[in-house]
Formats: sequence, structure tokens, C-alpha cells
Amino acid sequence: MGIVETWMREKPIRTFLAQFSTRRAAAGAAALLASSSAAAASADGEPGDRSIPQLSSIANSVVSRCSRVLALATETLQQNFEVDYPDSCKESNTYAKEFLEYCCHKALHEVTTRPDHLADKNLRRLMFDMMLAWEHPGAVVEDELPENHSALRTTVDIEDDDEGSIFYANSTRLAVQVNDKKTVGLGAFARIAPSCPIIADLVTVHNLFDALTCSSGGRLHFFVFDKYIKSLDKVFRSVKGILQSPLASSFHLDAGECILAMDGDRPIHPVFQHIGISAWPGRLILTTHALYFQSIKVGYGDKIVIKRDFTGPLGVRLFDKAVMYKSSTLTEPIYFDFPELGGPSRRDYWLAIAREVNKFIRKFNLENVQRAEALSKAILGILRYSAVKEAFHISPSHFKTTLTFSLAEKLPKGDMVLKALYDNYFQLLDTSLSHLVTESPVDNRLQNHSLPFSLYALSRMGFILLKRKDEAQSEISFCAVCFGVTKSLEAALEESICYSERIDAARATIDQVKVEGVDANLALMQELLFPFIQVVKLTYSLTKWEDPLKSFLFLAFTLYVIQRGFIAYMLPSFFLAFAVVMLWHKYNGREQLLGVLEVRTPPSKNPVEQILTLQDAISKLEETLQSVNIVLLKFRAVLFAAVPKTTEMVAVAFLAASAFLIFVPWRHLLLIAVLEVYTREMPLRKQNTEKFRRRIREWWARIPAAPVQMIKPNESKKKR
Repeated sequence: MGIVETWMREKPIRTFLAQFSTRRAAAGAAALLASSSAAAASADGEPGDRSIPQLSSIANSVVSRCSRVLALATETLQQNFEVDYPDSCKESNTYAKEFLEYCCHKALHEVTTRPDHLADKNLRRLMFDMMLAWEHPGAVVEDELPENHSALRTTVDIEDDDEGSIFYANSTRLAVQVNDKKTVGLGAFARIAPSCPIIADLVTVHNLFDALTCSSGGRLHFFVFDKYIKSLDKVFRSVKGILQSPLASSFHLDAGECILAMDGDRPIHPVFQHIGISAWPGRLILTTHALYFQSIKVGYGDKIVIKRDFTGPLGVRLFDKAVMYKSSTLTEPIYFDFPELGGPSRRDYWLAIAREVNKFIRKFNLENVQRAEALSKAILGILRYSAVKEAFHISPSHFKTTLTFSLAEKLPKGDMVLKALYDNYFQLLDTSLSHLVTESPVDNRLQNHSLPFSLYALSRMGFILLKRKDEAQSEISFCAVCFGVTKSLEAALEESICYSERIDAARATIDQVKVEGVDANLALMQELLFPFIQVVKLTYSLTKWEDPLKSFLFLAFTLYVIQRGFIAYMLPSFFLAFAVVMLWHKYNGREQLLGVLEVRTPPSKNPVEQILTLQDAISKLEETLQSVNIVLLKFRAVLFAAVPKTTEMVAVAFLAASAFLIFVPWRHLLLIAVLEVYTREMPLRKQNTEKFRRRIREWWARIPAAPVQMIKPNESKKKR
């Protein structure tokens, strides 16, 4: 079990909770900031700055700053870690990294209790330094670093505005400062960033990293990370501004209902609501409970369906830039149009965030605290999604989603991720909150319940989702405990991510082999099916009795197989043959690459020839449909006795066939069918076969088709 999953469950948590319970909410955070700043001013000769031999220079610097954040000496932190995790102390290879994670998670949790922590540039620098230290935690690793990494330790002078920060405690003695040229990888980002639930989520952290590093070759620069946090802070301030504005009061929001997004408030980016052939511009707002258009609640209820659709003037479906919204409370769907000159980026954004809200809640029927925690996760995902979109001006369709529940549904084996998330987290949330006020030991309560960490983090930012404020306050007072997801969720995520990588690699090969043009695809298909086509051709030639000896031997073999009952083993034999071929290639051709399939390109056609070919294909398709319809209409005439004699004849034939099928064994039926089909072209039967076919065609031609009348839609309404 990892550090973040278990440190909350050990005995020392009592000490930590006792410390936290003495300082409530913002007052406690302010006191911590003042005491840490005072300690920083006199930290020159204190043992809190003692270096740990097992750590690298940058790791020692990060641990030192974490100790000041927690108002604990470095030795105390190390002793607590060794007491909590005696097994980790035995592993010298992982000691440095696990101790560093321990300090980082505790410090980040303590700092993020402040509602304005996103605006603190020192926090952004500390988090990035933590990631750098995570990649180079040990002193041995540091000594073995190549020459181009030796510049990781850079001594610079700290500006005056950094003095007094709880992160940069001593500007004269600080020896670790990382410049903007240093980068971090996915592993460090995935281990450190989710410690702050507002910044990243464990389910989507890989996609978030991909979005931030899409233009830097998979390495995260500090200025990109800094820009993302600033954008996230801006998005939070914007949403809070809308909630506190007079506009929010005009919507008559329910208790615990929060506004997440708004569009259509600017003339250059209108939103239209389409009903029939009419369209009205207005302001569209998404909340945690419903959709609002011009202060009117238009989308809420159960069985919600949201999908992309087409709209246009006068009801004509021309432009793929709309969202269709349908629920149990609406008599007919509502269409929202997002007109813009470029692609449907606005529509895609609204489609994604509208689907995210309440998706997990409806799937597992969550209530009370479970519902609030799921909404908190969805809200944080939407705000992170908006921050990436606004900061880097990229369309949501150009990067993988960072919405937690939407991603879990799209991932391979994502259902297992959602189930693990529910079973090992949401299901353990006590909806009555009774475990928050009992007198039982803290560690026993933590073993039986999970804590709504996202709800706690969001509440600190000013978003109260619980309907009763006293419940929210008791939640916040107890939830100041950093925790992680269980091992089953981590295992489900790892398996899903592994499958995703394999699927992405397979999709890359698919994009390479796609060919354009009907003729080219037909040629490729013929080449792939060449062995089967040859078998069919050979069998067909045998039925023509062009070589009587071969045809007779094949017929005798087929009848023998049927008579002996070997026909039941034919399909298993095919599967067995394919399995043997596959295994032979696996174990005998291991080092051989799959050869490239060479296909002769059909002669190219000019545009006029392509149009004529398409026209000819459409004509043939139309003729085929007409023939099928004629057969069905003739059968209708026979079924309803429009031709009495023919109906009587067909009925007698069906009765005889049914009796034949009932009383004759299936093996004999199969023998008769094979003999009939296979010997039609024999020299002895060929003339009689042609004569029989002629009589059948003549009989079929005498049957009239049932009458049909095509009615236009307007005419049918008038008749009604």
C-alpha cells in the first residue's frame, strides 16, 4: 500500500487531528502561515535544516520547506515516517522516494486548506520542485546523473517578494532553486499533482499531463504548469463571481446548487434555442442540477439524453453545431445552437460538460454526502477542463478528456474503474455523517469510512454543495486528512491505462492501412479473402461436373461424412486448424516480422468515370430493392388468397414440407439436399433441371403483386 493510501490510518494521525482541531478553517491557516514565517526568519542554525544523507540536494531542500510548512523539525518528520512505515526503512532503494512523498503529501494538504492557495506563486514553485525532487530523490542517483543533469542544483538569489513565504524560508541560505528550463515527466506529475484534488485527479492525471505537454515532447515545463494553475485560479474566480453576482439570484437556485458554466452573454458568441422552425437567442447556464435558458429551467429530471445534432434556419438540418437535450420532464427535445465560424468547439465543450454532471450519480443512485462528493469530482473536472481550454486555446476535441466520469466510461475496462471507485470509496461514505461525531477512536473510524476529500476541497474554495450549512461545516472540520484511493482502484486504473496504450498503438496501424476509393478497397478485400475465394471457386467448379471423376469423388466423400455423422465435427475442425496455424506462427516465427501485403492498385478513374460508376451502382441497388419488394408483394398476394388456386397449391406444399421435416431424420434431409443441389448439373439431370426451372419461372410470373399506394405525409394528416 502506498504512502498516500495508508499514512492517514496509523496511530500518529491522532496527533495530527488534534493539532488541526485547534485551528479552524481560515483562522487556523493564517496562524500556521504566521508561525511558519516566524520560524523561517530564525532557521539558520536550527536542526530543522539538517540534511538527510539518503536524499539528494533538491530533495533535502523540498523536505526542509515541507517541515516549515508543517511547523515540524526535519528529524521529527523522519522519525514519524520511520515509525509509521518500518517496512519502507528496510528498502534502501525506495526509502528516499517514499519519505519524500510522505513529506510532500502532508505539506500540500496543509497548504491547500487556504482558499487562496491557487493564487500563491510560491505554492506553484514548491509543487514543481517536489516533482523535480521525485525524479531525483536519492543521493546515489544524483551522483550518477549524467553531465547534462548536473545543473539541476542551481543557486540563485531570491527576490525580496519571496521573503516571509512559508515555502522559501531563508533567502540567504537557500541553495536549491529550479529555473524554467527544467522539466518533469509523467511519473512525477502523477504522484504529486493528485495530492491537491483541485489541481488534478487520479483518474484523469495522465490525460491532463498529455494536454499540458502536447507541444513539449512529453516533458512538463514550469512556465506551462504555472500557466495552467493561473488559468485554474482564474476559472474558479470567474465561477465564484457569477455565483455572487445579481444574475445568480434571478435564477432562484436551489440550496446547494452551483453555476458551472455560462454562454451566450456576449453578442459575438450567441446561443440559440430552437423549437420547430423558430429560434431565440439567449443566455445558457449549466448548474449542478439543471440547464437554464434565460432564467427558465429547461433541462432537469431523470432519463436525460444529451447528444450532438444538426440545426439550421427554418428547421433545416444543415450545421453540425448543436446539442439536443431530452429528459423525462420535457414533452419534446430542446436544441441549443452554438454558431461560430470555425469548427464546433463550443458545442463540443458544452456537450462534454453537460454529460459529465450527474452521470455517475444516475448510474449508482447516490444520495446526500455521496451525491455531493460525486458532484464535487464532476465540478473539479469541469473547471480543470475549462482551465486547459482557456489557457492553451486548444479545442477539447484535440486532447483527451480530463473529465473524470466521462473518461472512466470511455477507457477500456472503464466499467471496472467506475465500479472500483464506487465500491472502495463512495460506498464507504456514511450518508448520515454519524461517524464524524462519535466518540470512537479516530483510526477505527477511518478504517470503516472514506472521507469526501473533493467535497472538502471544493468547500474550502467557497462552493457549498450540502443543503445544510452545519453539515458542511462539520464535514470540513473533520476532513482535514489527506487520503488516497484504495489499491483496487489503482489496479483498475493501471490495467485500463495499459489497455489504452495498446489500443492507441493498434489505432495507429489502422490509420496507416486505410485506403481511399471503392475500387482500391475491393482490391484489398479480394487479396485478403483470396484463399476462401479460391475454395469457393473450386467447389463451384465441382458442382458443374466439368471433371466428372473429381466431382464424383467429392460427392462420395461428402455423402460419407454426412452418413457417418462427421458433419458435427466440421466446425470444430476448422477452429482447430486455425488454432494450430496461429500457434505454429507464434512459436516458430517469433523473430519474423509480419510481411507487407502487396495489392495491385486498380486503374485510376477520372472524376467523370467515378460519377458514372457511382450512378451505375445506385441504379443496380435500386433494381435490387425493386426485385425484393416485388417478391414481398407477390407473397402478400398469395398469403391473403388474392390468387385462390396459387394459394391452395402453396398451402398444400407447405403442409407436405412440414410433415417431411417432422418425420424424416435431419441426416437424411441433409443427404437429400446435398444430392439435389450437387447433381443438378450432372449430364443425366441437366435437361430436366432446366425444364423444372423454366416451369417455376412461368408459374411465378403468373402471380400478380399486391396493390400499393404511396401517400405523402401531408395527405395522411388530412385524412386523420
